[in-house]
Amino acid sequence: MERTVVRCADGHVFTAASFPMQQAERLGPGRLLRCPRCARLRSVVPVTLLKR
Repeated sequence: MERTVVRCADGHVFTAASFPMQQAERLGPGRLLRCPRCARLRSVVPVTLLKR
């Protein structure tokens, strides 16, 4: 299963098992997922990782 690094609206960074449209509500570029840090339903967006 593919893992995606995401950031919630409060700034918490965590990984999600996947970032598909059928498992999360779509809101613009982000999705609604439950944040494991604050245990609330938050808007999350994928984190772009910088390569050096």
